[in-house]
Amino acid sequence: MSGREDEDEFDDKVETELVRRPDRAASPGFSLVVVAGASRGQTFTIAPGHPSRVLVGQSPMCDLRVDDRLVSRRHAAFEILRGKLRVTDLESTNGTSVQGVAVLGALLTGGEIVTMGETQIRIDRLADQAPAAIPSAVRFGAMFGASPEMRALYPLCERLASAAVPVLIEGETGTGKEVLAESLHELGPRKQGPFVVFDCTAVPPNLVESALFGHERGAFTGATESRKGVFEEAHGGTLLLDEIGDLELPLQAKLLRALERSEVQRVGSNRWVRVDVRILAATRRDLDHEIQAGRFRDDLFYRLAVARIELPPLRRRSGDVVVLAQHFWRQLAGKDTPFPPDFARRIADYAWPGNVRELYNAVARRVALGELAPIATLRPNTPRASGVPRPSTPPKPAPADFTEEILALDLPLPRARERVVEEFERRYVQRVLTAHGGNVGAAAAASGIARRYFQLIKARHKG
Repeated sequence: MSGREDEDEFDDKVETELVRRPDRAASPGFSLVVVAGASRGQTFTIAPGHPSRVLVGQSPMCDLRVDDRLVSRRHAAFEILRGKLRVTDLESTNGTSVQGVAVLGALLTGGEIVTMGETQIRIDRLADQAPAAIPSAVRFGAMFGASPEMRALYPLCERLASAAVPVLIEGETGTGKEVLAESLHELGPRKQGPFVVFDCTAVPPNLVESALFGHERGAFTGATESRKGVFEEAHGGTLLLDEIGDLELPLQAKLLRALERSEVQRVGSNRWVRVDVRILAATRRDLDHEIQAGRFRDDLFYRLAVARIELPPLRRRSGDVVVLAQHFWRQLAGKDTPFPPDFARRIADYAWPGNVRELYNAVARRVALGELAPIATLRPNTPRASGVPRPSTPPKPAPADFTEEILALDLPLPRARERVVEEFERRYVQRVLTAHGGNVGAAAAASGIARRYFQLIKARHKG
């Protein structure tokens, strides 16, 4: 069975399990009604199953935009949680209060007054209603997730894949922003064209302009030949500007010019080169906050954020931790290797600050080290963390031969663990490439990771 067929089989199993679950109970909706301030009279209704957080602030990108000089561009977020409405202050300048009490977050039941600056918002509880049907699909391209929070996003992703507009993908580190960007490309009309990633944090500031737009021979010391920039490399395809929030202000102006004119000028050249590129941008930063702090241009923000997707952190993806771990386990250990029940119990009680990337690495360590894998997946100072039973007999050594070899070196734990993961990655890449006839794109897809990340692993272990 091919890797794709194996993935389809797992997806079908997860979808079947979703169908067996009882429908979610009816839940109240909520209405946000501005009762005081310059935006008095505005309202926004949040129905059960709303696909993302509802943002309130001065920014045009907010769902409920208020005109108040004391309100931050992105001030607070609202979302329905177990029949209540949760409000979260988004590190605003002047804070958020409920019934006159300053809060970082609170659960509301209806009737409360939420104050932001000079604006007051009344929370009205609406009649219980069945949540809108959520698609049963558990993936979008290489993006996998069976939680309601993820499945509610997939229809939006499908529409954006077929569109040509720029998309801003937001989310914490490790939530899968690059995987989503590549999926938007692979499922869109430009899939035959190149998918190019430019990481704004990976290039020294003095070389960013050259990396973006290219340079001519002799343009600066070390420029021994002319080179295309990523815009020209992505011509006819898609360019992902990763961590766009880290781009320095002078370069933001040049980037904006390139986006507005759809043409670039290489460093050291007077000629403009026409480019046809779809732009996707990703960031872990709150760009509204960066604009307010003067570190990001608002005109560039509007150019990039024609459409916007916020990927939820793993701690908000109810039920996805174990499902994702099983998904990764099948990829890394094979479908015939049973998923360890004790591992499932441990990983379910952890907040995963590193999100999906951290979970993937934890599964990779368990596959490589077996029961010797360090368990760093329990919340400290919780009853469950202290109450996990310890094995009565010493753990059996991992069956992998290279594990025993590395243990024999008596290295410190961090270095030993690093060596094991390095060897495991090398063997895994060799195996999946062989299975797919050396096709990097197919091997990356079967591995469930972005092609660029697969290529980085492959290059790291080359030779």
